[in-house]
Amino acid sequence: MFVDKAKIYVKGGDGGNGVVAFRREKYVPEGGPAGGDGGRGGHVIFRVDEGLRTLMDFRYQRHFKATRGEHGRNKGQYGANAEHMIVRVPPGTTVLDEATQEVLADLVRHGQEAIIARGGKGGRGNMKFATPSNSAPEIAENGEEGEERWVILELKLLADVGLVGFPSVGKSSLLSVVSAAKPKIAEYHFTTLSPNLGVVDAGEGQSFVMADLPGLIEGASSGAGLGHEFLRHVERTRVILHVIDMAGTEGREPFEDFLKINDELKLYNARLLECPQLVVANKMDVEGADEQLEIFRSKCAEQGWEYPIFPISTVTKQGIKELLLTAADILDRLPQTPEVETLDEEEERIIYRIRNGRKEGESLFEIHKEDDVFVIVSPMIEKLMKRTNFRTEQSIMRFAHAMRKIGIDQALREHGARDGDAVRIAQFEFEFVEHQ
Repeated sequence: MFVDKAKIYVKGGDGGNGVVAFRREKYVPEGGPAGGDGGRGGHVIFRVDEGLRTLMDFRYQRHFKATRGEHGRNKGQYGANAEHMIVRVPPGTTVLDEATQEVLADLVRHGQEAIIARGGKGGRGNMKFATPSNSAPEIAENGEEGEERWVILELKLLADVGLVGFPSVGKSSLLSVVSAAKPKIAEYHFTTLSPNLGVVDAGEGQSFVMADLPGLIEGASSGAGLGHEFLRHVERTRVILHVIDMAGTEGREPFEDFLKINDELKLYNARLLECPQLVVANKMDVEGADEQLEIFRSKCAEQGWEYPIFPISTVTKQGIKELLLTAADILDRLPQTPEVETLDEEEERIIYRIRNGRKEGESLFEIHKEDDVFVIVSPMIEKLMKRTNFRTEQSIMRFAHAMRKIGIDQALREHGARDGDAVRIAQFEFEFVEHQ
């Protein structure tokens, strides 16, 4: 079964926790802090494997979670970083964030990698918090949580040549004649429901991969018929063979079919019309095809178009060799892979630090009231909470100091908070205490 779309959940590993520990050695009665840092959690990394052809594996496994880093240990020992989780995907896979529809990665080359969910940083042990005024801190951080998200995987075939056209114009028949592929062929529309690939030997030592793609109809660019399920695969092809039933065996007008298909390609992605396009006038063995071909040529000339036209018949094999050699020659002059938008695998991270206040208009937190509870919304404070170990008094005092430094205490007073009022941050509730 050919599967070209999947939805999966990925999560980077959490960072290991830092530890509070002190030297406990003979003849060292007042040893200093010796708690090590936690290790970094593993990334979820997608890697291209040219041996894969579909997204079938993701039908059976939809959750991918990297392991967390090891916790820090005493004697100043750091926890080990976790191994990254490698997820293999076929060439031509595009990864989108389901929530934002942002393209996270466009993976086309064998061995290409992209980090899809980063692992969390390890928490610092109490060795890192020693100061001249506090030489024996009982402060350690929890590890940072790894990134998590639902992503959409879309496979766009990396075929050299793509066959496009209305249903039943002979695309599958052409592929079966020029390659060893055995696509389903029958006298009804949409016989081909998923792409078929075949390796074509054009002769003279030239070969390429050809894709027989499901037939188009009007409105495909808006999703009608097989719509986007078809058009996504055309994006990757380097040469388009536009197959037309030149005999009009179903009462269709060949030139009108040609215009409609190109309109759909343009509406979906205007870049597709920039690809080299060869017109394949099929079914030339049928009566009336020669007259229709002359009409087609004259209408193209009226428009000033100079598309190469190849009269062929998949029954008699007329004109097929010339068509294949021309396609192979064009491919030799084109880049090996289609132009795609590449994304930096390691984007620079911007870190904002608080320096004596904040910029005008910059919001570090929001406060509102729900019933009798003051609710604080602040991603920065929520992140700090997750990294704070509330089991030690010094860690609690450090967290409270950070709240005061940012200005939350004063903001709560301005909103009417009094001693003993409830304050909620994320899922945690605290009691507001006025300091004398």
